[in-house]
Amino acid sequence: MPTVKTGEKIDARDIRRKLGLNQQQFWSTLGVTQSGGSRYESGRNMPKPVRELLRLVHVEHIDIKSIKREDWEVLEYLKAQEPDLFKSLKKSARSHAKKAA
Repeated sequence: MPTVKTGEKIDARDIRRKLGLNQQQFWSTLGVTQSGGSRYESGRNMPKPVRELLRLVHVEHIDIKSIKREDWEVLEYLKAQEPDLFKSLKKSARSHAKKAA
């Protein structure tokens, strides 16, 4: 699956088809109805929050159900208060993910 950068146009239909999911399966994981998803796939403007959820869930394959508020708070703290530690941890996590793949 190709990577998609934040703010980049997302072709939801293409992503859905590559994943082999029907509209109900694909859109329900984002809290979007099948009919709403169909409208986005037909060209209706997708709101930024929906676009970002789509990217996180279906492109980055992040299980958003497992993310807790305190996880996000730790991440934001590290980025703001301990940027060197954040960069080091990020580099280590990427290295670990590459070895696991």
